[in-house]
Amino acid sequence: MKDPDHGEKPSESGASAAGRSEARTGAPRGGKGKRRRRKLSGSPSAIASGSGPSGEAGRPAALNEAEPSRKRKRRRRSKSARPQDQSAASGASAPALDAALSDRKGGQKRNRKARHRRGLQGRPLASAGNPTTSLRPGGRPGERPGDTARPRNGEAAAQQQVRPERLGAPFVAPGEPPAPLYAALDLGTNNCRLLVAQPTRPGQFRVVDAFSRIVRLGEGLGASGRLSDDAMERSVEALKVCAAKLGARSIRRRRLIATEAARAAANGEAFMKRVAEETGLELEIIDRETEARLAVSGCSSLVDRETRSVVLFDIGGGSSEIAVIRIGENRSSRLANHITHWTSLPVGVVTLSERHGGEHVTPQSFEVMVREVEAMLAGFESPSVDALASGSYGDGFHLIGTSGTVTTLAGVHLDLPRYDRRRVDGLWLSDDEVSAMQARLLSWDFAARAANPCIGPDRADLVLAGCAILEAIRRRWPSSRMRVADRGLREGLLTDMMADDGAWRRGRPRRHQRSFGSAQAGEERVKRHEGTEA
Repeated sequence: MKDPDHGEKPSESGASAAGRSEARTGAPRGGKGKRRRRKLSGSPSAIASGSGPSGEAGRPAALNEAEPSRKRKRRRRSKSARPQDQSAASGASAPALDAALSDRKGGQKRNRKARHRRGLQGRPLASAGNPTTSLRPGGRPGERPGDTARPRNGEAAAQQQVRPERLGAPFVAPGEPPAPLYAALDLGTNNCRLLVAQPTRPGQFRVVDAFSRIVRLGEGLGASGRLSDDAMERSVEALKVCAAKLGARSIRRRRLIATEAARAAANGEAFMKRVAEETGLELEIIDRETEARLAVSGCSSLVDRETRSVVLFDIGGGSSEIAVIRIGENRSSRLANHITHWTSLPVGVVTLSERHGGEHVTPQSFEVMVREVEAMLAGFESPSVDALASGSYGDGFHLIGTSGTVTTLAGVHLDLPRYDRRRVDGLWLSDDEVSAMQARLLSWDFAARAANPCIGPDRADLVLAGCAILEAIRRRWPSSRMRVADRGLREGLLTDMMADDGAWRRGRPRRHQRSFGSAQAGEERVKRHEGTEA
């Protein structure tokens, strides 16, 4: 006979008086009790109890026969003595509540492993006393010595609180401070850039804050030899934003540099003093060798392990740095240690476009710009491409370009609706793809270049001058592929500061920091060449 609310009902002949009494008092008559009985009605224990011989209601007959009568009496007593309402439960002792709640789960749930009875690493939670010597106080009869107590709600919450929290910076053990912050600022001929980052995995870091603004500090520098008032005013306003960002954070180390525009201008030093007075930032004017090494340090992670020779170039606003890198079997942690030849050409996208015009560029004027840069490279003594690609290592030679010109070519090649650094940084371009992109840009007029989302009006008059410098480099070192790097001096500054501090060696900071550009043990002799304007 079936009950619409309680499922299958035990027959009167198969249940004892005690079983009928327990069925009446087994659970409250509220809605929750009904749902519980409906859920358990389809369980094997409930089905077996309806067709088996006499025994305890809700239990298989086989278990009733095999179980001693003394245990069944204890279970009946414990069930009949359990609290009927919440107020009674609050006054009961903790062991009694523990036993009552455990029995209430039902036979089918007793064999399951309770997740809350295991510790953080899957080990059983230890009891307060010595569990191997005696029964747990208040434990149920038949419980083996060493069984641990099931934690109640308060105990479970306390156990959850002891779990170690994950800190924001990697490689930080509980109790240690988070990773420190480092800042790098690069005031170039065309841009003012800032990066604030913290070290993560060895050789890498996470950017916390960034800032970039086109200031064109070198505007008119080639004609007058001095920084113009408008250019200095634009730069000071951008540096004030950088000063506010740096003042809002606790920076462990920072390095602020200025490059070719401040280096070549007659009033460059006076401008640095003005910057310090109005913004509080003290910038250092670095030399060309330091600039070349920083460009290499910023691109270390883009050189594959299989690569043995690289020509890395950085086309800036007022100068262009080129470094020849030869990597042997013993690779240093600093890629700059493998520089064998380098040069810094006193020509960039701003100076070249001002001399030849950047808005209206024809194939003839483009070729004139390429020839001018080729003349500067003619006096640079460096290994030939055959020497770089030959040897037991095979064809492990390629180009790496880090500049706005190269990243612009990559964005146009990908037809990006908006410039995306994640898709551009590290992209490989074949020699044919680079040639196709240069020809495509050369076919556009100024309005078409300004309308492209990866170029914009601020770079529309500079991008073809950069392509001319790139073409001269490709003619000097022809390669079947080139890798794009959306990184530069800032990344090199951050990498060197973190390496000097031992930020990637856990708990092992260097006692003596070495200044950038110091002699390295075993470093190959670097040949320096200063380019001259044609």
